Amino acid sequence: MSNVQLIRFDGGNQPAAESAPPSTVIKGNPMTTTRNFYADKSNHFFSGIWESTVGKWEINYTEHEFVHMLAGKAILTSADGVAETFSAGDSFVVPAGFKGTWESIEPVKKLYAIYES
Repeated sequence: MSNVQLIRFDGGNQPAAESAPPSTVIKGNPMTTTRNFYADKSNHFFSGIWESTVGKWEINYTEHEFVHMLAGKAILTSADGVAETFSAGDSFVVPAGFKGTWESIEPVKKLYAIYES
């Protein structure tokens, strides 16, 4: 019999939320909230729900992140100026090494799965 249990992201055992402003704000006064529902034993894989208020900040990814947008709208712009807009229902991957900006133009709620080597 397996001791491994499934992890639900709704109801029941909600993790404590961690709130903080991004450290490299460019525009607005954004606040972010992270609720990490799962971390593997090696602390290389994480998954949960992240939210942000409106604003723009610099990003520098050291991890690979799969994102599924649950609500809101964001524009990610690479350091070389290529911009992509994502809205509720969109899914995408941000590879490790991506640098640029994240702009939440509406409050954002996303499901994330992160692998950090």
